[in-house]
Amino acid sequence: MDLLIVTGMSGSGKSCVMDVMEDIGYYCIDNIPPKLIPRFVDLCRQSESGMDKLAVAVDIRTGDMFAEIFYTWQKLKDNPDIEVKVLFIEASDEVLIKRYKETRRKHPLDERFNGNLHQAIRFEWERLSQLREIADYYIETSNLTANQLKEQVKDLFLDKRSDSLAIKVMSFGFKYGASTESDLVFDVRCLPNPYYIDELRHRTGCEESVREYVMSFDQSKKLMEKIKDLLDFLIPLYISEGKSQLVIAFGCTGGKHRSVTFTELIAKYLSDKEYRVQKYHRDITKEKKF
Repeated sequence: MDLLIVTGMSGSGKSCVMDVMEDIGYYCIDNIPPKLIPRFVDLCRQSESGMDKLAVAVDIRTGDMFAEIFYTWQKLKDNPDIEVKVLFIEASDEVLIKRYKETRRKHPLDERFNGNLHQAIRFEWERLSQLREIADYYIETSNLTANQLKEQVKDLFLDKRSDSLAIKVMSFGFKYGASTESDLVFDVRCLPNPYYIDELRHRTGCEESVREYVMSFDQSKKLMEKIKDLLDFLIPLYISEGKSQLVIAFGCTGGKHRSVTFTELIAKYLSDKEYRVQKYHRDITKEKKF
């Protein structure tokens, strides 16, 4: 049986994730007290309906009972017949506050902190930070639309093999903030910038002309080879350690030229090696001029 525990910050997108999990064939239950999860799993295993893929959402809404999640997680992990994974969903404080104000929904801890969202979010993060450390998957949703979040979840869990490593290769612009979800971050601002070439300024690294310019320099070629060598060394180690998701990020100034070029080329390189790869350009459309 496959069991996915979905948790994370309130307002970060857990409901959206659960909708996707249900769509791709998981039996889902939301806001379940951690102590009841093993019982729920046993009931599903006894069912004749073939419930072998379960997703449960657990978060701060369960109040004091939430503290039991670690004991429950360990108990389930010790069962060799259950493949347990944890997906942690998060967004920045500013984005969470904006979402609550736009939807006019109350935070689960609203009454406890007299409507002070900053205090509620800070307290929730303190309660969840340790759980984030044991997570097998992590998605930072600050810069994602609902559709982008759904696509990432599908890439992770649709027809997923339990022993596979899902690799996400992404680009971003440092001017919009560094990537906080990444395991490996490569800063390619050291390379010549196509932005200063008039005919390339309004193009992106998805286009051959930009890629050819970026990779025409010796330092770009050497950096690419060193990154490939590093990934060839690291990825098998991550797999042997049982890591389920690896996020590789390339950052440049605006997230449109150099970082996109390296993301495109590395994603293809890893795909050619038959790794399961997802490609994502976080900032490629920001301030885009036509």
